[in-house]
Order: sequence, then structure tokens, then C-alpha cells
Amino acid sequence: MGEMVSFPSNGDSCEGYLALPAAGHGPGVIVIQEYWGLVDHVKDVTDRFAAEGFVALAPDFFHGAETDEPDEAQRLLMGLAMDRAAKDIQGAAQYLASRPEIVGDAVGVVGFCMGGSLALWTGALADEVKVAVAFYPAIPWEKMSPNWGNYANKSAMIHASEEDGTSKADGVQTAVKGIQKAGGDVEVYDYPGSSHAFFNDQRPEVYSKEHSEKAWRRTLDLLKSRL
Repeated sequence: MGEMVSFPSNGDSCEGYLALPAAGHGPGVIVIQEYWGLVDHVKDVTDRFAAEGFVALAPDFFHGAETDEPDEAQRLLMGLAMDRAAKDIQGAAQYLASRPEIVGDAVGVVGFCMGGSLALWTGALADEVKVAVAFYPAIPWEKMSPNWGNYANKSAMIHASEEDGTSKADGVQTAVKGIQKAGGDVEVYDYPGSSHAFFNDQRPEVYSKEHSEKAWRRTLDLLKSRL
């Protein structure tokens, strides 16, 4: 089980859920929430990364707010200030990279839905982040204007759902082309018949055990090979 921590965020502060591996040290991974907030599912995923040997941190981008109602989640998403999110992203990367338990000089980031887009954005924002993994990224890039050029010598992976238009979706293609043009590596996977949020095992109406296990293994393989 992890614990809540607080870290600097460019003159402000942000809280997050930190989980340490049994060995007490390992590579660092930032876990970015869906639009529900820092809910139990996100904490569980963070614990799963720790069980795989990572020092895992899930920042609370909604600063205490969470919900299980779609309309309220959409309101929280629409109210997310991208300038503040950028500070929290960079603060989380710097905080995690500086922790004594971290092995190596780089961290990875994994995000889901809203967090999938933020994860890819993190790779473009934070020098400390060398690997970014996005599950069904869902925020239009116009809200962030990522500098894909910062992906030189970095790696990315995108897990695309069929419900969102597969890897052919405009947002996915924009990210892929931008990362490749910068000289970064990017892998994209489609999951036939999958719903958006197919990784969320607390939502049985969309969850797919088969797709989740495949995406999880691919994610771990990339992180462990690059961090």
C-alpha cells in the first residue's frame, strides 16, 4: 500500500499517491488519472506498478476532487487549467526523479483517457521523462499545444481503442507523426472490439481482461527496457 505525499509545483504544491516496491528502490513511473480523479482504481494501478518493481507516483490533478458521475467528471475535466496541469506534471517528474529510491536518471509516465493525453504531453514538457505510455488519449491537442520536438531520443506507446477510432484517429495520428518527426520512437497498438477505458477493471461495462493483460504486458516491457 502507498501513501499520500506532497511535492513542489513551481511555487505551489501538489499532492499525489506514492507507492514503493518491496525492494525499496527502482525506476520511477508517474501514473496519470482518468477524468474521475485520484480514485481507488488509479491508486490500485499505482500499487501494481510498485509490485512490478517501480517507484510509482500518481499526482492529484484535481486537487482533492473526485467523482463517479460522468457529468461531474466532465465538469472537472473542462475546469482543468492546463497551465496548472503543466506545473503539476513537471513538478511530479522533478520530485520523482529526485527521490533517493529512484534507480537511473529518467522516469516514465503512463496515463489513461484524459491522463493518456497528459502522459504524452508530459513527454514533451519534462526533460526527466524518457518514456510515455498513453491508454486511449482523449483530450484535443489544441488545449495543450505540445512541443513534439522534445521527443528526440524518447519513446512512446499508445494503446488505442476501437470505440475511439483506433490508431487511425486524428489525435493519435497527430501524436505519432509529431514524435516520429522529432526522432522519437513510438509504438501504436489497436485492440479490436475494445471500448474506451477497457483497462478499468472497476467498470465492468467496458473492461476487457484480454485487452488489459496484453496492454499491461506491453507497457511493462517498454518501461523495463528503457528505464
